[in-house]
Amino acid sequence: MWVFSTAGCRWLGAAGSLAVTVGGWAAGTLPVRGGWGLWEPRGSALTVAGAVLAYLGLTLLIVAWWQYGRLLLAGARERVGVTLCWWAGPLLLAPPLYSADVYSYIAQGAMVLEGHDVYGGGPSVLAPGELGWDAAASVGGHWTDTPAPYGPVFLVLAQAVVKLTGGAVVPAVLGMRIVAVGALALIVWAVRGLSDGRPGALWLAALNPLLLIHVVAGMHNDGLMIGLMLGGVLLAVRGRWVAGSVLVGLAVMVKSPAAVALLFVGIVVARQCGGGVRGVLKGLLPGVVAAGVAVLATLSAGTGFGWLRTQSVAGTIHTALSVTSDLGLGLGLLVGDDPEPVKAVVQKLGLVVAVGVILALGWRVWRGRVDPVLGLGVSLLVLVGLSPMVQPWYVLWGVCVVAVRWEGVWGWYLAVVCAGLAYETAPSGHTPGYGFALMGVVLIGGLVALHRRVGNRPAGRDGWAHGTAPLRAPAHPVPAPRRRRSRTERTGTGA
Repeated sequence: MWVFSTAGCRWLGAAGSLAVTVGGWAAGTLPVRGGWGLWEPRGSALTVAGAVLAYLGLTLLIVAWWQYGRLLLAGARERVGVTLCWWAGPLLLAPPLYSADVYSYIAQGAMVLEGHDVYGGGPSVLAPGELGWDAAASVGGHWTDTPAPYGPVFLVLAQAVVKLTGGAVVPAVLGMRIVAVGALALIVWAVRGLSDGRPGALWLAALNPLLLIHVVAGMHNDGLMIGLMLGGVLLAVRGRWVAGSVLVGLAVMVKSPAAVALLFVGIVVARQCGGGVRGVLKGLLPGVVAAGVAVLATLSAGTGFGWLRTQSVAGTIHTALSVTSDLGLGLGLLVGDDPEPVKAVVQKLGLVVAVGVILALGWRVWRGRVDPVLGLGVSLLVLVGLSPMVQPWYVLWGVCVVAVRWEGVWGWYLAVVCAGLAYETAPSGHTPGYGFALMGVVLIGGLVALHRRVGNRPAGRDGWAHGTAPLRAPAHPVPAPRRRRSRTERTGTGA
């Protein structure tokens, strides 16, 4: 059928994105004030209709994405970048969707301009008449009084958007969307470079509906963090580790989880140097460069070093997707009236386990048993899985990295997870019970169907091969450490 050709998938996905956008104008994360009559509540009936249309559009987009990926991995020759433009284009004029975080970004940029300590208080400090006051009214309840957990690089960008737009909600939101599109472009560039242009990599990373709705439509700064981090890794594996470390340092100054990349960039640099003591010492330099970037960025931004103490504020907000928070809460309720102390211990244990797994993966990369890019991607997935706060789009941290190396079935399992998580949040930014129900149906149904299809289909060039290829050779091979020869080997006097 034509609809399941690559051209049909392109049209189907574009129709889905358009439906999400149109539905979002009635059921999106609309501002409380400052919507200019464009982004305003339309009444309950129209809001429900818009939400239904947006969910139907999301379903069309996911179906198109899935079939498009099958065709690509079966050998179809396609210009994936063109398809990305078709699918992302309709979302550019949508109101904020699936999250109110963009209002926080605008308010925090305004706080910097108005002289408030963005690391000492939340958007509620903005007074009537100050820049960002309208945006602050639309900030989600948990975040109204929460200090910014973001680094100064992102705050400078938010500050620039507020200054250029005068803090007016509609143009400021569109300005933040330009930043999000720039982040998407960075991701495309880095994924293409790291994967040698394999279309399956862009399919899992950039065409991913979870990324489109939460980075392009939702404007989460995770996209910028991912783009800068991947760009830094790309430069590092190509031998330009100083520039790569600068990019990773900038990524850390957007969101701190990017710091995990410094471990693997350091290992890449050490192995390129030949290993040994000299290699290990040189492998520490990316961290030094990134630290220098952090200091310079903080001093240049003038926001102070308060970001060092606000990295844990997100963990104080309970999210149902956090396994350690849910487990800690359950255990705490079993042993006492106040579950918080037990919950805090379980959350910390989760982070300790995550660090241990990351270090183990780093050791395997150092030994040449795991590809460094794949090691980074899996490490980020582990970190997300064991974090005290997990949002659906956090999984993109690891998925976009793993995408450049995956072959066989594991990428498809990640695709099912992304498809399920896309349903967890409503276009309004809320997490209703039916969102979790839809997510569960997609996850269970998708995993069962995928397992059956993989089990009944012979290996081949159609993307359903049984091989998981966990150690695929990197697109830009990293040399193994050179072993120092013994004196006997150097003099040739051995037996």
